Amino acid sequence: MKFKKIKKILWIFLLTFLIMPTSTLAYSKYVYAGGDNIGIELHAKGVMVIGTYQVNDTYPAVDAGLKNGDMIIKINDEKVENIEDMVEKINQAENKEKIKVTYLRNMKTEETTLKVIQEEEIYKTGLYVKDSITGIGTLSFIDPETKRFGALGHEILEKTTGELLEIKDGKIFHSTVTDIVRSEEGVPGEKNARYDMDQVEGVVFANTEEGIFGDYTGKIEDTTLYEVATPEEVHTGSAKIRTVVDGEEIQEYEIELLKVEKNQENNKSMLFEITDQDLLKLSGGVVSGMSGSPIIQDNKIVGAVTHVVVDHPKRGYGIFITNMLEESEK
Repeated sequence: MKFKKIKKILWIFLLTFLIMPTSTLAYSKYVYAGGDNIGIELHAKGVMVIGTYQVNDTYPAVDAGLKNGDMIIKINDEKVENIEDMVEKINQAENKEKIKVTYLRNMKTEETTLKVIQEEEIYKTGLYVKDSITGIGTLSFIDPETKRFGALGHEILEKTTGELLEIKDGKIFHSTVTDIVRSEEGVPGEKNARYDMDQVEGVVFANTEEGIFGDYTGKIEDTTLYEVATPEEVHTGSAKIRTVVDGEEIQEYEIELLKVEKNQENNKSMLFEITDQDLLKLSGGVVSGMSGSPIIQDNKIVGAVTHVVVDHPKRGYGIFITNMLEESEK
């Protein structure tokens, strides 16, 4: 009798396991490989403090305890989304010596009181602030089914503070490379580009350690699909990167994968060296703006460029493309 009861329980457990949904990946097995140079604009979730200054022999922002990297989200309990909002709320305040400031620091909400000082009919806070960031980078992939895109392969930091920018939204737009400043040992080079912010090609919804992600809205020029390689398929040896070094034309350049850390889940899973002499002659190695350039091996997309090795600019790091694709689904 006891045996029958145990058997029944086991049968129930077996049924439970059988009817549980299996976890499947939502991204496509084949994706469009990028390489396009893109302009990027990200809007912060509030107003970021990037510095302080003196007003009439005092430092009102410092006295209020505000620091670089703090994200101001409310003034006198009213939400602010940009600098214009913040200025308007301060100007409307009846008591400018006791402005209530709500801000984020290390993902925690804090409050303080800021004394705004009038100087020559202008109210000054003692704060240098920023509410958006613009720059350039490289598109890594577009999922043909969802039109979800990923770029950069690393986070965007606020330059002054070195903090990851918590974003409200953003966009990518058309960009053309105008020239390259060569990388030298100890001094990374960079792409220079012009961009048209009115020619929007996608909306950004996330800025993470694995890159920026969003929905692609532009026209897909190259409709070649590349199979997505798993980390287990990636190996040392020859590969290629897709990137733009002049104008808008995507070209492929030879690299050598020197090291592959299959269990590494950060954005330095691969170490590579540029071997293409044409690219080395032009750029000296990896340059700023190449971040996100797709890495192709065995006709599969395996990853994207993320960093330059500063003291050895022919070398750079890459992230597994699966890490980016998985992050794009969150």
